Amino acid sequence: MIGGSHTSDATPDRWLALSVDSYAPMAAELLVEPLLDLGATGVQELEGRLITYLPPPADPKAFVSRVQDRLREATGLDDLRLSWHWQDQREWSVLWRQGLGPRTINDRLVVTPSWCEAEAPEGVVVVTIDPGMAFGTAEHETTRGALRLMVRALSPGERLLDAGCGSAILAISAVRLGARHVLAVDIDPYACEASRENAALNGVADSIEIQRASVTPAWLEGLAPLDGILANIQAGVLVPLLEGFAGALTSGGWLILSGIMEEEWSGVLRSAALLSFKLEDVDAEGDWRTGWFTRPID
Repeated sequence: MIGGSHTSDATPDRWLALSVDSYAPMAAELLVEPLLDLGATGVQELEGRLITYLPPPADPKAFVSRVQDRLREATGLDDLRLSWHWQDQREWSVLWRQGLGPRTINDRLVVTPSWCEAEAPEGVVVVTIDPGMAFGTAEHETTRGALRLMVRALSPGERLLDAGCGSAILAISAVRLGARHVLAVDIDPYACEASRENAALNGVADSIEIQRASVTPAWLEGLAPLDGILANIQAGVLVPLLEGFAGALTSGGWLILSGIMEEEWSGVLRSAALLSFKLEDVDAEGDWRTGWFTRPID
């Protein structure tokens, strides 16, 4: 992380809205991870720009200049052009509501923000999610793919991990659908804050343990045995964690991987196969792929 950013867990009054305005069309994937490493809670692609929101640095002009140098070094892209502006927290709390409404995931699950009333048939679970500064609404293909496959993979009473939980939409949905306990983990403090609020909003706070932590192979070693793992991150992060996921799962346990671009999918499949993961199904929506895998039965 480049120095100078606010690091308190308290939500700041304003955010630095950083925009990468000029980059080659195929370079977006290269830029996402370095932007997240700066402390971003998520990266949005909008009208040919990548936009992210960062805690306020003491000297924003110097900070953005260092970020530009860091991105060029990390990606090898010399023609990047960055811009920035202040985003008031109160304005942000209105902006992230725009365009959000109830989403029917399948015949068992509906996701809605708190300011909308979702009508659902009897027996359909309604999950209420207010993402705030955290990633995780049913508006994104990767989230919908993970939810659709989870509905099929999950059995009542299971113990799960939601790695990189964001708003905790996957963890909360899992509990509402019958999971006994979910450990929801994210390195971002604002995601953990949103997760706690959403768990309480859905009445499942007692069944979800929320931790601020970095998911690493060493960290995963102490979690076994888990019945299932949910990980909606990105392929470059998921693949190095596969061995750790395998070690944390019980015999026959399931793993859902999301955040994978279509062109990355074959590489993820090969890496999973090397660890004897069996592909049960793939959910494809747009350019995104989500996989449901199971660990071999010992």
